[in-house]
Amino acid sequence: MALDTNGKNGSPLVVCFGEMLIDFVPTVGGVSLAEAPAFAKAPGGAPANVAVGVSKLGGSSAFIGKVGKDEFGFMLADILKQNNVDNSGMRFDPTARTMLAFITLRDDGEREFLFYRNPSADMLLHESELDKDLIEKAGIFHYGSISLIDEPCKSAHLTAMKIAKKAGVFLSYDPNLRKQLWPSEEAAREAIMSIWNQADMIKVSEDEIAFLTEGEDPYDDNVVMKLYHPNLKLLIVTEGSAGCRYYTQAFKGRVGGVKVKPVDTTGAGDAFVGGILSSLASDLSLFKDEKRLVEALRFANACGAVTVTKRGAIPGLPTRDEVLQILDQSST
Repeated sequence: MALDTNGKNGSPLVVCFGEMLIDFVPTVGGVSLAEAPAFAKAPGGAPANVAVGVSKLGGSSAFIGKVGKDEFGFMLADILKQNNVDNSGMRFDPTARTMLAFITLRDDGEREFLFYRNPSADMLLHESELDKDLIEKAGIFHYGSISLIDEPCKSAHLTAMKIAKKAGVFLSYDPNLRKQLWPSEEAAREAIMSIWNQADMIKVSEDEIAFLTEGEDPYDDNVVMKLYHPNLKLLIVTEGSAGCRYYTQAFKGRVGGVKVKPVDTTGAGDAFVGGILSSLASDLSLFKDEKRLVEALRFANACGAVTVTKRGAIPGLPTRDEVLQILDQSST
């Protein structure tokens, strides 16, 4: 079922491109993968999480990517459908499996990842399989960098960006660095930066700034501004529970986080992106008005805050009512 550019509530379509996978998470916290007694499966993949995030907030979204022609692939397509995400741009590979990731949060707070993708279906999306019409009618086209690691998906990603750019679509980029998936740190840095100057909006974490600038201080505005390119409309630096910083061509500032008791931080960054994109979809000139931008970023911070109070990424993504409720509580 294809949605018009103006989907639900007349909201422009946010098309998310990239990977969707199954996360396997230990049934108990604070253990290594080897120590975990059992695992629970959960849908994951940053671009897919963002698509669901936008939809759950009442916006209109679609996902483009490839999964295996297997039970997990069908399950993921169905989860998107259940969450009112247009999945007509999904493709199913009969020769490769849906990507799997085993993830655990150790006692020291560090996440441990183990990926099964040799190769997985998401890496095998071809240019010829892209739904060009879906991309062209997007208001916002959102993507990460994992889809740049391997061919043929890399070429499909670059072509999709070209199609979107030519159609005048707003480009949103969250590198979502996963060092374990790249052949080397240099390869990751080079590929992430190779498409940097084409984005209208970029969201990065403090860790990613340190990585991309080869160890410089992510809290120093001069360091951050090295990553600001002339065509960029909005650069957002997320600081986890502390909130975020914003940089535009005209102004910069900081928006504090919304305090909650965290249960599981998986998907918090994707919930944040879903929050800011849902606001931008309704008003693409938002970044020109600092007061409105700050409100939108506070809303996005609250999206991340709601998500960390629940287990799992997609199940934890909030509705608009949940976000407004937490904002209301935090302002009293």
